[in-house]
Amino acid sequence: VSDHFILPQATENSEPSWFGFLLTIKDESPVSRNEIVQVLEEKGVQTRNLFAGNILRHPCFDHLQEGVDYRVASSLENTEKVMNDTFWVGVYPGLDKQKMQFIGSVIIEHIKNK
Repeated sequence: VSDHFILPQATENSEPSWFGFLLTIKDESPVSRNEIVQVLEEKGVQTRNLFAGNILRHPCFDHLQEGVDYRVASSLENTEKVMNDTFWVGVYPGLDKQKMQFIGSVIIEHIKNK
């Protein structure tokens, strides 16, 4: 599915303890985050949006003024991408090979149907 998703990669010389598997929809993919999340949830696979993205779009910034209360240093295209196209599939010790294959099959089937 790497032609549809930006897949997580561990930083060199690291041993991460993954609490979730992060998926970001590529721009050229016909799949949308909302569609794939809905399909996964309907099949009993819980997902979560990434708890980040463009913080300037969060309600806490509604009353703040750019240049006075905060500064935008560069383009926010990556934060927009994360906010709109990224989600987690949970990872936990009870996730055995059969369950991982099920999650993968739901994703692959949805992509094939697009």
